[in-house]
Formats: sequence, C-alpha cells, structure tokens
Amino acid sequence: MFSLQLQKTYQSNRAIGPHFVQCNVTAFSEGSVISYYWSEFSVPAYLEAELDAAMSELKVQTVTLRQRISLSVDSFVAYPTDPLMARNFRNNKCTFFLHATTGSATKFSSPGFPDASYPPNSRCQWELRADAGHMILLHFKTFKMETCKVTGGDYVSIYDSLTAVEPRIMTKLCGSYPPSYNLTFISSQNVMLVTLVSDDKEKHPGFKAEFYQIQKTTLCGGTIRDASGVFNTPFYPAHYPPNRDCVWDIQVPENKFVKVRFELFYLYEPGVSITSCPKDYVEVNNQRYCGERSPFVVSSNSSKIMVKFHSDASNTDTGFTAQYLSYEPKNPCPDQFTCKSGRCIDKTRQCDGWNDCGDNSDEASCVCTDKQFRCRSSQYCKPRFFLCDGVNDCGDSSDEQDCKCPDKYLKCRNGKCIPEAQKCDNTDNCGDGSDESDCGLAQPTSCTTYTYKCKDGQCINKLNPECDSVSDCTDGSDETSCQCGKRPYSKKTRIVGGVNADIGEWPWQVSLQTTKDGHACGASVVSPTILLSAAHCFQDTSSLRYSDPNVWTAYMGLHDQSTKTSSNDVVKRKIKRIVAHKQFSDYTYDNDIAMLELDSPITYTDFIQPICIPESTHVFPVGKSIWVTGWGALSEGGQSLLRVFVVYNKMF
Repeated sequence: MFSLQLQKTYQSNRAIGPHFVQCNVTAFSEGSVISYYWSEFSVPAYLEAELDAAMSELKVQTVTLRQRISLSVDSFVAYPTDPLMARNFRNNKCTFFLHATTGSATKFSSPGFPDASYPPNSRCQWELRADAGHMILLHFKTFKMETCKVTGGDYVSIYDSLTAVEPRIMTKLCGSYPPSYNLTFISSQNVMLVTLVSDDKEKHPGFKAEFYQIQKTTLCGGTIRDASGVFNTPFYPAHYPPNRDCVWDIQVPENKFVKVRFELFYLYEPGVSITSCPKDYVEVNNQRYCGERSPFVVSSNSSKIMVKFHSDASNTDTGFTAQYLSYEPKNPCPDQFTCKSGRCIDKTRQCDGWNDCGDNSDEASCVCTDKQFRCRSSQYCKPRFFLCDGVNDCGDSSDEQDCKCPDKYLKCRNGKCIPEAQKCDNTDNCGDGSDESDCGLAQPTSCTTYTYKCKDGQCINKLNPECDSVSDCTDGSDETSCQCGKRPYSKKTRIVGGVNADIGEWPWQVSLQTTKDGHACGASVVSPTILLSAAHCFQDTSSLRYSDPNVWTAYMGLHDQSTKTSSNDVVKRKIKRIVAHKQFSDYTYDNDIAMLELDSPITYTDFIQPICIPESTHVFPVGKSIWVTGWGALSEGGQSLLRVFVVYNKMF
C-alpha cells in the first residue's frame, strides 16, 4: 500500500517520474510512525541536480488504509545512500534483523567470525531495534578488518537510522582496533543500522559486537554550584549520541573566578571547518571549538561560565572530558606561571623555547640566553640547535636563513658546501657520504662508513634502502628481515602531549622487573630470544647486584602492570644473559645500551612483535616524528604509571 502510493507520487511528478525505476518499503520504527524506503532512479548526470531539487520539495498525499481509516504523512525526506549498499531491494541475503532483550546483550558478528574471514564482495547489514522509549548502546568487542584506504576497501558503517542514508551516518570504521579502544556508540532513537562492505583483495577476521537497550533520555548538562569538579559529553568515553544539546551552567563562590580545562577533546567530523564549527561543537564565551584539540583552558573574568555542547544528526565522536576550577583573581597560579589562556605551567618552562602554554604566552618578552637565538618576526627565543637544521622552527624561516651554500654548490648533511658537480660521482666529497647517498637508482659504490652494505659485501649509494619494497642489493638482502616494527592494530593513535597507550599498540614494549623493585626498566623485543635495553639498568648497587641475569624477569605483551599475572596476553621469561656496552659511561650515559638473552624463545602474537633495528648507515632526518613509551614517571620524582604511556616528539 505505502510503496504503491509512493510510486504514484513519483510518477505524477514531471521531474521525477521519467527516471523512476522501483521502490520498496524496507522497515518501520517507533511504533510504525517512521517508515523507510529504498527508491531507485536512472537519471543522466546533467539532470541529477534537478531531480534532487524535485525530491526535496516532494509531498506525499494522505494514504487510505481501509474504510474510514487513513494515514496522514506529515513529512517526507529523501537522502542519498551508500552506493555500494544499493542493491535489489528484495534480496535479503546477508541481512539480519535483531531486537534487544531487556537486561542482556544481543550478540552478532561478521559472517564466518571467528573461524573464517568474512566473504569477499560482501554487502551485509544488521537492523538493530530496541523497545519504544529506549536507545541502543552498541559495542564492538573485536574489530580486525582491512587497513583503511582512501577509496574502496573493507569498512563498517553505523547509522542512526534503519537505512544507509548519508546524513544519518554515525561513523565509518576500517582497519584494526586494540581491545582497549572504546568502540561504543549510542543511537538517538530505538533503531540502528550496521553495514559491512568488502572488496576481493584481502582476507581479515572481521568483527564481534553486542548491543543493549537503555532507557531513552535527553538529559545532559545542568546547574553546577561547586568550587571544582568534572563534566563530560553524554556517555563519555563512548561516542556521544547524535542530536544532543547540553548546557552546563557553572558558578563557583562569588569571590572567585572560574576556568575550564578540557583534558581530552575529540569532536572531529571529516571535511568540516574547525574555524567555524558548523556541525558538532562546544561553545564557551561565544567561541566555538571542534575537531581534535590538545588540552586547553577557557577562563571567565567572573564566578560564572556557561558551556554549551551540540551534536547534529551525523558523525559522532568520543567527545570531551573537562575540569572546572575556581581560583583567586589576583593569584590564579600559585608558585607557577600563568598563561594568557589561564593555564598554569611550571616556572622553569617559561622562556625555554617551547610553546608549553599552547598560546606562546610563556615565550613572549623573554631575554635569550647564550644557548638560544631570537626569531626575527615573533622575537621568541629558541634553542641554538634549531639553527640551520632544515626545519622552519620560527615560522618566518629566520632560523634557516644564511644557511645556504653559494649558487651551484651542494650543502652536505654535516654543513659542508661542495660543488654540485661532485654529487653522485662515486667519491665521498662531503666526508659524511651524503653527496653519494641519494642518487636515485641504487648503484654499486665503494664502501665507506656512510654507505649501505649488502650481505654479499657489495655497497650501494642509495639513502636508506632497507625495507622500502625495492630490491636494491643484487642478493636482495636489503628487503629481508622486514617483518619488524609492525603493529597488528592499525588504528591511528591520538597523541596529545602524552596519553595512555592502547593494548597492543606498542607490541615490542617489555617490562623488566625485579622482586625488590617491581618494574625497574623497559626493553624492546628484537627477536624471539633477544631484547634491547639500557646499560644503566644493570649497574650494581650496594643493595642489589643488577648485573646478575637471575635477578630479572621480562614481561612481554604487558599493558597494565596490575594485570601482569591475570592477562592471557602476557608472556613471562627469565633472563639468561646480559651483555652491556663495554664503553658505557654512568656519568655521561654515552653508549647506554645492553642486549638481553631470554631463557627460552617467545612466540609472536598480536600483542608481542619485534621492533626494527636500523642499519648504522640509516639517516633520520630532522623533524621526523618519534614516540617514547614506557611505564616510568613523567618527571623526576613523579608518580610511576601503571599503564604504558606514550609521549610524542620531534627529532632534532
């Protein structure tokens, strides 16, 4: 009845009727108040805009169900859909209809999981429902699919609807996520759609998920009258629901001012301007914030502040968690430096050349030391080792001026200038091999300290030839031993200053422990029997002979120190042998490296993988991203961390 009425409506419209192919009702929700349709049209590209305009203005007449009973259609909307999910409307192959059960989880998974990979060229969907007056909470317990691609590939989409319409998509997932990553999503109504699209290129396990029904609520925000506290987006750290508006009206004691520090802030939506923030946003003091942001502070020059949060109908994210604090107007940061934003930092971090405040206020009006130089435009003081390092640290390139060689001369990595004609002439004119290390196709050359040496003894002049998917050595040795440095979980880490790592994110991380100290040092997996660590860890003291291998136990696959005996992912081994660098200096910490041999081999898993050890000739360019991981304290004398912690930095 409904499909017939819609078909007549289409055919009676001059801009729509000639292109109509078929339509079919696919679902009802909210007690049959909302009905969902698939409609197919065949239209030339030059008429697409005209069809879209006609569809946006379309009105559906009242439908007569039976004698004296009719249905009035209050609104009709049409949206584009995922073209890869468009198919024969009556083909229910790989379509599943699930309803939540009160008080328990309803589970489902990709076809074949966990015994087999999901089929190639899949087009699957799961229609999830809950009772009227409820919302759906969906959680992925396992998610291991093909690595994300710019176009195509395998992916899962989640919709706040029962049809795959673009304006109701909540997220699109691909790649692999560690178990600790919170893949939890909340619907705005009592329905949700999950779709799976795959190509025929690779095989992957797929996913396992479960969902619950929770009581529908729109409550969020509120009036807060405490001196300090914490608040966050609805259901944090799960993805916040679509179509939410929250307002926190915060007032601290009248003799104090108030500021809000956003600790974690994730309101990202693909292709959306983070300047105007037209979709999901937080608004404070008439300023909108969105996207992914490092911790920031918003202050009020009074005891009151209002924080507004808005989410639209599509693309939800983790949201934010924030802390509000009251402070003395005349002394907002006791014994600390007060940033212009209101953030407090240690006084030793002022005028150190680093933007610790986030707004550069800690680097303004500084007197440069003899170990610093002054940028031309900003007048900020920067470390002298930033000069002529190939990176525009000042923003106006003043730190990179007067660093160039004369015309027709080449600058070596060590700063020396040589005639351009001497580049790639099979002679080390620079003295550091840099004029012979980037000559396009790899060519045999004489062996020096700076050239890459193949296993057969041949040297080549290519820069960093190892594991670049090109066989440069005649014996192919530059492409062997390349199964290192790989993380089974491909999720891109969100690192802001320093964060807890996810389980399996750094699978070569090892915890070295003693009975006396517990966790004492870190190490990295190099092979099934070899670990790499720091030599200073194995220096004897009056209380313990740390050079004795029997003192140590290595824990691989460990993430949280509190679970080292309960997690099935953790593998424990005793140390058989310790070989510290013979020239290690406990004064300068030069040559601070040691090799450890395990008492028995380990097996690689998703949570245990080897790290890559670069060749001695490998060049790490200035500005290359580096990560520091471990369980140690973040500062001298600071509290030790129980979970693997990650700090992001740049190489200098």
